Amino acid sequence: MSLLTHLLACLFGMGSWVSINGLWVELPLIVPQIPEGWYLPSYLSVVIQMANVGPLFVTLMHRFRPGALSETAVIYAIIALGTVASFLLAFFWRESVEVAGVPRSVALLVLTFFLSAVDCTSSVTFLPFMMRLKPQYLTTYYIGEGVSGLLPALVALVQGVGVVHCVNSTQAVNHSLNSSHSAVTFELRAQYQPANFSAEAFFFFLSAMMLVCLLAFLLLNYHPTVAREHTNGHYTNGVKEKGNAAQKQRKWAEEKPMILDPYREGNVNPRSSFGTGAYSWMQVLYIFVILAWVNALANVVLPSVQSYSCMPYGNNIYHLSATMAAVSNPLACFIAMFFPIRSLLLMGALTVLGSGVGAYIMSMAVLSPCPLLVNDSSGGVLIVLAWIVFILALSYVKVIIGLILRDEGHSALVCCGAVVQLGSLLGAVTMFPLVSVYSFFSSGDPCTTQCP
Repeated sequence: MSLLTHLLACLFGMGSWVSINGLWVELPLIVPQIPEGWYLPSYLSVVIQMANVGPLFVTLMHRFRPGALSETAVIYAIIALGTVASFLLAFFWRESVEVAGVPRSVALLVLTFFLSAVDCTSSVTFLPFMMRLKPQYLTTYYIGEGVSGLLPALVALVQGVGVVHCVNSTQAVNHSLNSSHSAVTFELRAQYQPANFSAEAFFFFLSAMMLVCLLAFLLLNYHPTVAREHTNGHYTNGVKEKGNAAQKQRKWAEEKPMILDPYREGNVNPRSSFGTGAYSWMQVLYIFVILAWVNALANVVLPSVQSYSCMPYGNNIYHLSATMAAVSNPLACFIAMFFPIRSLLLMGALTVLGSGVGAYIMSMAVLSPCPLLVNDSSGGVLIVLAWIVFILALSYVKVIIGLILRDEGHSALVCCGAVVQLGSLLGAVTMFPLVSVYSFFSSGDPCTTQCP
C-alpha cells in the first residue's frame, strides 16, 4: 500500500466535516458578540438540516439519472464552495441586519447554510468516490473524517475557547426604602476568559483546511502513485466500466459476502437484488437501521447534550470529555484498519454497548445540574470514560458498515451516505424541540449551583 495515498485519503476525509465541526467548537467565542446569543445553536441545527437538500439532489440524480451527474465535478465544486464560505466567515460572521425590526446575523446563517450543504453532500459523494481505491483506503478516509472533528477541537483548545473562571462580583443591596445605607454582597459569577487568538484567525484556519482537502482530492485524481492504487473495476460518474477488469472486481466482491454467521459458507445464488446479492433483504435492512441509529446518536442526539452531561462535573471535565471523544473517533477507525471484522453479530453487540453507555450519558444530562456523583471525583472519571466508550463503539460500527457496503459497490455507498444524513436528520428533529423549545435540560451555573 502507498503511504502517500493513505495520507491523501486522510486529508480528503478531513474536509468532509471540518467546517461545521469548527463552527460548533467556536460557539463560546461567537455567541457573546451576536444578537441571537445562545439561541444560535438551535438556529444552526435548523440551517444544517435544511442543507440536506444537497445530498437529496445527488441521491435522486444517482437513482433516476445514473451517470448524468459528474461525481468528480460535484466534489470539486463543494470543496471550493466550502473554502470560499469559510474564508468569508472571517469577515462577515459578526455582521447583523435588521429583519422585521430585530437584528439578525444573516451573513453568518447564510454562510453556515453553504458550509452545511458542503458537509452534508460530502456524505453521498466523498464515500462513493473512495470506491475507486482499494478497500484499505476507505478506513483511512474514515480516520480523516474523525480528524475533521479532532483538529478544530485541538485548535480551539489552544485558542482557549470556552475556558470559564469563577470571579467575585460585588452588588449593593438596600435593606429598606427609607434607609440610605446599603449592604455589599459578594457572589461568584462565571466569566469566559479572552481567547488567545481571534475568531477571524480560526475561520482562516478552517478555510486553509478546506484548501488542503482540495489539493488532496486533486492529487487523488492525478498523481501517478495514486493511480497504481486504483481498483481493477473503475467507476466513472458512478457507473462502473464494463470489461474484463470489471468482471474480476465483481468476482472479488462476491468472494467476500456479508453473512450473519462467519463460519457459514456464502451462497452462490443472489439472495437479493442489492449490491452483489450476497445478503438477504432482512440483513440489508438490519445494516441500514443500525447505520441510521448509530449516526443519529453519535452525530446529533448525544452531542446536543454533551455540555449538560459534563459541565456539572466541572469545566475541566467538560473539555477533557470533548477532547477525548474527538480523539476516540479516529482511534476507532485506526483500530478498524487492522481489525476489520465484518460481522453482523459484532456490529449488533457494539451498537447495544454504545447505546447503553449513551443512555447513561443521557441520564446524566437529564439530571443536570445535579447528576450522580456530582460532588465526587469518580463521577467526572465515569462521564469521561462513558464518552470514550460511546464514541469508540459507534465509530467502529460506522467504519465496518462502510467497509461492508464498499464491497457491495458504488450504489451501496451512495445509499450509505444518504442513510447517514437521514439518521442525523431524525436525531435533530427529535432533539431540537427538547433542547431549544421546551428547555428540557438545565445546565445550571458552574460557579453558583449547589448540589446536595
